[in-house]
Amino acid sequence: MRRRCSTRSHGGWRNALFELALAQLLIALPLHALVVRRHPEDHGLHPDGAAEATGWEADSGWTAAAALRSGSFWLVTTAIALSTANLYTAVQPGGSLYGLQASNPVDTFVAYGGSVGRYGTGTQDPMVGKLIGGVNVFGGGLAIYSPTGQRLGAIGVSGDTSCTDHAVAWETRHALGLDYVPGGISPNHDDNIIYDITPQAGQMPGISAGGFGHPHCLKPAAETTVLMALPAVRPQRVL
Repeated sequence: MRRRCSTRSHGGWRNALFELALAQLLIALPLHALVVRRHPEDHGLHPDGAAEATGWEADSGWTAAAALRSGSFWLVTTAIALSTANLYTAVQPGGSLYGLQASNPVDTFVAYGGSVGRYGTGTQDPMVGKLIGGVNVFGGGLAIYSPTGQRLGAIGVSGDTSCTDHAVAWETRHALGLDYVPGGISPNHDDNIIYDITPQAGQMPGISAGGFGHPHCLKPAAETTVLMALPAVRPQRVL
């Protein structure tokens, strides 16, 4: 004899569904309430439209004492000169200025717009009056300063190795009389290039002792000789 289904022998499928719903209400629903994450904050997210906390708000462990011991704090809170050569190590992963090179991307429509024949033709140059953007993080760029240390603009040189470009920019700024550097991170307290990177096994750039070093380009001995021969910056004039 064929055995009948238990739901049919106890009142049919309606009673079975009722019992199942009751089990869901008394057992499954409380478990969902206790276990399931229902709020964005439970997943480390923010509700739509809510402002995210800044790094200062999120990191309650950052103290004034810790800030005073941080080299990056003094770098951004004092008047200090940095050449593009000084940025090489600082923008590497783990450096104090990591990510700076991506903070101001080049506007290609400005950099490569217009007729090439008009480049360098004064007011006819298609780049005049426009911001090209971009951040160089190797030798060749220097800020120019007035006798009182006021930053007036910058000079950039390209066309050789970045080590040579830096030296040419340095000599040019000096010849123009615009090298009243207010202070820097080099041993001479200016913005000169720093060759303090020690090669490490498995690391092409090596490690900079001061955190703002630039690698040698082709001939370390010759480049060091050129560095030592560069003229000193002019002292600021006190008004």
